[in-house]
Amino acid sequence: MALPEEFHEIAGRVNNWGRWGADDEIGTLNLITDEVVRAAAAEVRTGRRIPLALPLRQDGIQTGVIPGRVNPLHAMVQINQELFGSGTVACSDDMVTMGLQAGTHWDALTHVSHSGKLYNGRPAHTVTAHGGAEFGGIDKARHIVSRGVLLDVARARGADRLGGEHAVTPEDLEEAEEFGGVRVRAGDVALIRTGQVQAYLAGDRHGYGYPSPGLSIRTPEWFHARDVAAVANDTLTFEIFPPESENLWLPVHALDLVEMGMPQGQNWNLEELSTACGETGRYAFLLSATPEPFVGATGSPVAPVAIL
Repeated sequence: MALPEEFHEIAGRVNNWGRWGADDEIGTLNLITDEVVRAAAAEVRTGRRIPLALPLRQDGIQTGVIPGRVNPLHAMVQINQELFGSGTVACSDDMVTMGLQAGTHWDALTHVSHSGKLYNGRPAHTVTAHGGAEFGGIDKARHIVSRGVLLDVARARGADRLGGEHAVTPEDLEEAEEFGGVRVRAGDVALIRTGQVQAYLAGDRHGYGYPSPGLSIRTPEWFHARDVAAVANDTLTFEIFPPESENLWLPVHALDLVEMGMPQGQNWNLEELSTACGETGRYAFLLSATPEPFVGATGSPVAPVAIL
C-alpha cells in the first residue's frame, strides 16, 4: 500500500536531502557545532550527573513483539582464570548477545527506509545482510554531545504518566517548554518524557510496550522548524502506537530518519532527570550521549548522562 498524500506533503516540508551536501551521512547532527557545545557546557551549574539508560539485563524490556530484539544474553567466558600460570593475576571476561536496539538506544538514519530510499536519497538496498549499512550507519554518529532539553509533557499536563492513547503534539511540546521555562533551540537534543517507562520500572513489561503514548505525525515539522539535532523519549515505540491512522505505520520514523536525517532514541529513563529538573527549576543541561560505534549498524546501545 502506497503512503498517503498527507505523508508526502509533510515529507516535502521537512526534507533535508542535500542540505549538508550530497555525501552527508549524519543529517541534523551537523547542527551540533562547536559553538553549540560551548553553550551547552555553560549550562552546567552543580556537576550533578544523572544516568538516563535502563539496565541491560536478560529479563529486559523486550517481550518478543519486535522480531530480533533479543534482551541481553550474558555469559562468562572465563572466571578468575590465571592465564599466565599458577599464582599469576587472574582474569574474568564476559560476552553478550543482544539486539542493538534492545535497551536504551539510538536509531541510525538507516534504521528505516520508505519508497526504496534512505536519508539523502541513498538506495535502501545499500543496507545488506553482510555489511549492514553502507552509508549512514550508527558509527557515523561519533560525538553526540550537546545541550539537552527535557520536555516533560506528562507533568506539564498535570499527570505523572500519559495514557497509552496520547499522541504528543507540537502544542504539547510548547506547553512543556512553558512549564520548564525553556525554549528548544538549534542544535539541541530534545528529551520527551511521557512517564511510560514507569511501567517497566514497576515490573510491567507488557504494560510498557502496548499501547504506548508517543509522538504524533505532526511533531517532525516542529523539530524541523526548531533545527533540533536529535530526539529521544521514554517509550518502546517512540511514536504513538497503535498509529494515528490504521494505514500509516511508523510515519514519524520515516519523517525523522529518512526525510529529515534526525536520529531518534527510545527506552530512555527520564524519571530521575524529571525529579531533578523539577527541584532545580532548570530543564536544560549538558548531555553526553554518543552511541557505541558498531560499524554498519542501524542502531546502537547508549548510556546517556545529563550533567546539571
